[in-house]
Amino acid sequence: MPRSPEQIQQEIDAARESLGSTLDELAYRTNPTRLKAQGRAKAQAFLASPTGIAVESALGLVVTLVVTTTVVRRVRNRRRARPALGHSRRR
Repeated sequence: MPRSPEQIQQEIDAARESLGSTLDELAYRTNPTRLKAQGRAKAQAFLASPTGIAVESALGLVVTLVVTTTVVRRVRNRRRARPALGHSRRR
């Protein structure tokens, strides 16, 4: 049974409304400001949890270890690079 022009127009209008709703939902889901706020809230919630606190502490310990190791190596290398007293070159 063929469709009447009114039925076709109603189907087109329904499809257009459905597409509009889909586009609105996609725009909401991909909104950069909303995603940034959501990510920040999740990160803050994680860092406030016991697991987040442990990760934060471990990261601080690793950074402290790396900085201390780097400073100690540089100090040792400077001492090795200096000529001994009394043996400096004359220019």
